[in-house]
Amino acid sequence: MTTSRPTALVTGASRGLGKAIAIALADAGYDIAITARTMIDGERRLEDDDSVVVPGGLDTTALAVEERGVSALPLYMDVMDPGTVIAAVSDTLSAFGGIDVVVNNAVYQGPGAMVEFLDLDDDQLEKLFEGNLFAQLRLLHKAIPAMVDAGGGTIINMISATAYATPKNRIGSGGWGMGYAMTKAALARVAPLLEVELADRGIRAFSIDPGHVPTERQIVAGRAKQYEGKFAAGTPAAIGAAVAWVCTDPAAEQYRGAVVHAQKLVKEHGLMG
Repeated sequence: MTTSRPTALVTGASRGLGKAIAIALADAGYDIAITARTMIDGERRLEDDDSVVVPGGLDTTALAVEERGVSALPLYMDVMDPGTVIAAVSDTLSAFGGIDVVVNNAVYQGPGAMVEFLDLDDDQLEKLFEGNLFAQLRLLHKAIPAMVDAGGGTIINMISATAYATPKNRIGSGGWGMGYAMTKAALARVAPLLEVELADRGIRAFSIDPGHVPTERQIVAGRAKQYEGKFAAGTPAAIGAAVAWVCTDPAAEQYRGAVVHAQKLVKEHGLMG
């Protein structure tokens, strides 16, 4: 499957931001390896209510990518299963011959993500860090050496305002869980340190804050309503456009190692027309 096109590996791409990012990078001419637990649209249900179907699957993302005239490689990956994280990188390298862009988008959304501190137990906290930090670091440990050997590449870590902002209200009224916020804060420190350590070896690194973007999972779970009117809402397509711009436009060099506020970037550069 090796082609002359650049390759991007996008995790958590069965729906929402990951799907939109994969499509935007496909529009930019990248072959795309996409990962998720949901391989087929319609097979995923809410963890706490298996009567509710969460729309989206790698099959529909792959179809949208291939409609852009590039190749798609759907790969099963679970951030809580280290073997699948390593395999996703290995399989991408085997199929495409290299990786030019890594987008760490997948997150753990299990118990503990949206609970207050006194309700957060050790097991939940460990799982949050495994799924929202250690998995991403494990993936980078596998991918970066291959990127360096090929002359360099771009790392995109999707963070959130929870990494640095204090909510005005508690969970249920626009707030968020402390455990989840801590994992995103830790991930936000990765890009600037990668720039210090690996910029001279061709690695570019960015933290991208998408802002508030209602996703399919939030909507069907009824969690999107608590943020209505409290935060400006963006769209997955806009965030995808911001990521593609950071990966392809020379002007993005000014943001290396920094937090890129995607919705602001889209407005400033007129990325959505």
